[in-house]
Amino acid sequence: MIDSAETPLFAETTPWEDAQTQLEALGLGDGLPLVPPTARRMDRMLAGVVDPERSYGPVPPLFGDLTAAAIAYQCVLAGCVPAELRVVLTAVAACLEPQFNLLGIQTTTGTPTVAAIVHGPIVRSLGMNAEGNCLGPGNRANACIGRAVQLALTNIGGARPGIGDMATMGQPGKYTFCFAEAGNASLPSLPARRGLSGDHGAVTVLGVSGTMEVLPLSEDATPQGVLGPLAAAIRGAQIASNAGRARPASEQFLLLPPEIFDRFAKAGWTLADIQAGMVRALSEVEVECSAEDVCPVLTGGAGIKMTYLPLWSGGTRSVTAELLQP
Repeated sequence: MIDSAETPLFAETTPWEDAQTQLEALGLGDGLPLVPPTARRMDRMLAGVVDPERSYGPVPPLFGDLTAAAIAYQCVLAGCVPAELRVVLTAVAACLEPQFNLLGIQTTTGTPTVAAIVHGPIVRSLGMNAEGNCLGPGNRANACIGRAVQLALTNIGGARPGIGDMATMGQPGKYTFCFAEAGNASLPSLPARRGLSGDHGAVTVLGVSGTMEVLPLSEDATPQGVLGPLAAAIRGAQIASNAGRARPASEQFLLLPPEIFDRFAKAGWTLADIQAGMVRALSEVEVECSAEDVCPVLTGGAGIKMTYLPLWSGGTRSVTAELLQP
């Protein structure tokens, strides 16, 4: 288990202020108040976990051991409920896949952070937000799951500012960045596109450099009026982040609210049509991209404002994983 000297459990009678002071002195926080870990809270978080000490691998850059017990501690700190532990564990474990390049994301001077997209029935059971302001505040599950992922990357992985994390500026997504994919019968979910059943739920992790708001052309309600501005945003982000160097083609994650997706549906466009249309629009602005690397995700609320999530230009690929059962 994680070292109790470095991850203390507090008596139920410990004053809140004393617990905060000790946790801060140990560097276990993110600057916001933390839920004091107690034996009762840890036991509750780990209830039903078969093997709390099973190793899922080392987390860079300092390579702490990823276990359910270690994740449980971060979940308590972040204010999660026990049902959210497996989501957090799955997200962090997915970050360890080689193509994700977590070491690069954790240690670069750039701005990337880990964003988590939650899919499937678990979204409803946890009460997650896949509607209005899904990237913003207001939903406890979104906020706490994302925060626990970030605390795990810091506390287990050792990516603390100025030690493992060398970001020049950083970004607010390093506090929390988690949202849910909305269901729609006419648009296959991201796990389904990747050959996963997702019967109980899945998580996708992205190494994102930030968010970019994109509006469709006001005078053009066709799919092309949507794709053109997205292509321009992608090209602009590429120019801004590449420092004049050639970069390999990468995935393009496009968050589409229901009103935008309805434009595609009314035109009779399938997922394949959206992907092919995006490839054509990108070719017009001299951006290379394969159809399978165009990743539209249905989420968000009322309105026509889309969000483009530029992946870190240093090199990363998203990972989708079915929920673990620790």
